[in-house]
Amino acid sequence: MKAVIGKYGTALAGLAVLIVLVIFARNFASVANLTNVLKQTSFLAILAVGFTFALITSELDLSFANICSLAAVVCGGMIHGGIAWPLAVLAALAVGTAGGLLNGLIVTRAKVPSLITTLGTASVANGIAFMLTGGVAFVGRWDAGFLALGRSSIAGVPVLIFFMAAVVALGWLVSRQTRMGRHMQATGEAEEAARRAGIATRRMKVIGLSLSGITAGIAAVLLVASLSSAAPQMAGDYLLNGIAAVLLGMTMYDPGRPNIAGTFTGALIIAVLGNGLVLLGAPYYLQDIVLGVIVIGSVSLSASVLKKAAL
Repeated sequence: MKAVIGKYGTALAGLAVLIVLVIFARNFASVANLTNVLKQTSFLAILAVGFTFALITSELDLSFANICSLAAVVCGGMIHGGIAWPLAVLAALAVGTAGGLLNGLIVTRAKVPSLITTLGTASVANGIAFMLTGGVAFVGRWDAGFLALGRSSIAGVPVLIFFMAAVVALGWLVSRQTRMGRHMQATGEAEEAARRAGIATRRMKVIGLSLSGITAGIAAVLLVASLSSAAPQMAGDYLLNGIAAVLLGMTMYDPGRPNIAGTFTGALIIAVLGNGLVLLGAPYYLQDIVLGVIVIGSVSLSASVLKKAAL
């Protein structure tokens, strides 16, 4: 029983919260609202999957939200400048990838801790985004083909949900079912031992941080297409939410370790909580308080699990 609670306790608690909201929050269980919850989860989950890969290699990426915003600004600016939207999408993905790759190279080549590196690149990305826009969002008319990336539906299901499912599924497959994923996990859990075993640990760290950048680029495109705007800090709120989703995910399924399934469940729990609090009429600041408690509690629980495992 203890093992079951240890692996699935957080998920079961999330299910309990869901049941409470279904009972007490008006319209929470409506199809329209539940669909909206999944759409909101999509952006958070995609970004959090990237952060999970960085954390698997025992590195932090505090720049993914600002890199996402920069990629969004580049995408929106190019479309508003008359450039074909497929090229703008590729540019956004390139910006995200380049940002993640830069983080990885600085961490592994210059030996600058990832905390410091990504704080620096986050500031740089934020500054460039404001420089490109002058602090004003790109709004107005957008190509219908581009907007379909964030607003269309397939068989009545928003396409955003399919994008999220694809990223989560691919992330799980890479992390759990591939040689690269196993090497990344070995690097994060025991870097020196992994290096002596012949694993290219520096490369694994670069890949982990690069994947965080790639998902930032993907989320940027979907955000712009969904919201019909591109602003310098449009992804800013996803930083703490994304970190919280990953940390919450570390308390379930594979306790104490970052894992994609846990990250997705964590993102869903956070989205459900946020939506439920709004429907219950809770003050706007209460969500920030709850998020802070989740971060602290998740880290404490994960640390406790790892400590017990080491005994």
